[in-house]
Amino acid sequence: MTILFNLFLLLFVTFIVLFLFRVVLIKTGLIYVVKKKWRLVEDCFHVYQFFKVPRFSESMQRNKLHHKVWVYLNSLTSVEDSDFTNLFTGKKPNEIVLGLDPNQIIEDDFLGAKIFWINEDDNLVLKIRKADKRRILRPYLQHIHSVSDDLEDQKRDLKLYMNVVDSQKGRWRSVPFTHPSTLETMAMESDLKNKVKSDLENFLKAKQYYQRLGRVWKRSYLLYGPSGTGKSSFIAALANFLSYDVYDIDLSKVSDDSDLKLLLLQSTAKSVIVIEDLDRYLSEKPTGMSLSGILNFMDGILTSSCGEERVMVITMNGKDQVEQSILRPGRIDVHIHFPLCDFTAFKTLANNYLGLKDHKLFPQVEEIFQKGSSLSPAEIGELMMANRSSPSRALKSVINALQTEGDGRVGRSRKSLDEGGGGHAAKEFKKLYGLLRVKSSRKSQSFDLNDGQKEELDCVEFGAKDLVWDEAVVSRGLKLVQFALCALVSSVSGRLLLLSLCF
Repeated sequence: MTILFNLFLLLFVTFIVLFLFRVVLIKTGLIYVVKKKWRLVEDCFHVYQFFKVPRFSESMQRNKLHHKVWVYLNSLTSVEDSDFTNLFTGKKPNEIVLGLDPNQIIEDDFLGAKIFWINEDDNLVLKIRKADKRRILRPYLQHIHSVSDDLEDQKRDLKLYMNVVDSQKGRWRSVPFTHPSTLETMAMESDLKNKVKSDLENFLKAKQYYQRLGRVWKRSYLLYGPSGTGKSSFIAALANFLSYDVYDIDLSKVSDDSDLKLLLLQSTAKSVIVIEDLDRYLSEKPTGMSLSGILNFMDGILTSSCGEERVMVITMNGKDQVEQSILRPGRIDVHIHFPLCDFTAFKTLANNYLGLKDHKLFPQVEEIFQKGSSLSPAEIGELMMANRSSPSRALKSVINALQTEGDGRVGRSRKSLDEGGGGHAAKEFKKLYGLLRVKSSRKSQSFDLNDGQKEELDCVEFGAKDLVWDEAVVSRGLKLVQFALCALVSSVSGRLLLLSLCF
């Protein structure tokens, strides 16, 4: 019994001594000295192999691998645990970043193996156990590539490039791209917004898929709709979502097809290529560039020769007057319609500009939208911004604008009906227009895949495609049209108005 008691006492005392020793090591910092000495002992029992990564190649070109390793090492938490390191100010205000110091040793772990990096002047030296080299060297270098690329994308400042006529210093001039627009702040239907996000995410992950198909890794979008409906803001939101630079091509400054080639050759990967108001440019019948040059640009023949991972965005006010060869699948992958503001988009704008999710005036606004009145999101947003200090006043200003102006084109046609003398017929015509407007707005932002096109690369249409009305609605609409026409024909002014509407 005495022997057991003495053994237990010895174990207890040993435990207390070891615990106090550990506390002393941690509190006094001696543990780092012990770790360093233990590492020296370990080195005596292992054979190491060294790999040097120079900053410059033999031809004095900058070694890209050196830069990738440098970015990777500065992101490791072990930099903070080093005996010494450098502190630098970052690009953001009040940002402090850590940087490697000459002769500093950084420890890293990968697949259970200990790896050491030594910063020697213009070289980074990799120290790895010879027994682990075959197992981890190649995967470890690939890991460095992927991590450094991700870090570069996160830290990269986006730029907006614009083409210029003077080519002495290159055809592009850049400024920082700091547009705050995001997909979350866009006044779009949530279902459509989610499908756009999904399409962009699938594109980012589809490099191997495009290569297997033998196709250029690009995606093209057509944004069409009236001015002020958010097409430019959507481009900015798309660029921010992808973290891509924006190349805004002004076709009026492009002299010919070869000049367009030069512009594309001087652009970079991970970029959004933008051509705005293409329909207006084509309607002016330009003499410099040919239609075939623009089609080749859209097909990817040119972009395939100067890199991949590009998104092409083309905007139009309408696509009805444009040649169908421009809009065919392969040239345009996704069509997104930007209509005038409806009540769903209005609620998004009210939430963004005024912080309102609901208000007592919302039913009145919805009723006005159902009658066919509408404004562009830009016009409604401007009214809300000017009256943002008083949400009620802002909503009343929107209601007043919808009642007095409404949709400019529709508003003028309705006004001419009232002035033509057919008052009752005009009311019935407005009622019919409001009815059809309500039914069509429910479909105005649907996401439809073309029949038989299920793959990710196929052409899809985001927006209104076909309006489907039930028989009761059609019957009621025909009766209203018949009644309105009869009332119009009964008056001379009505007949004149009918003739003007027909022509």
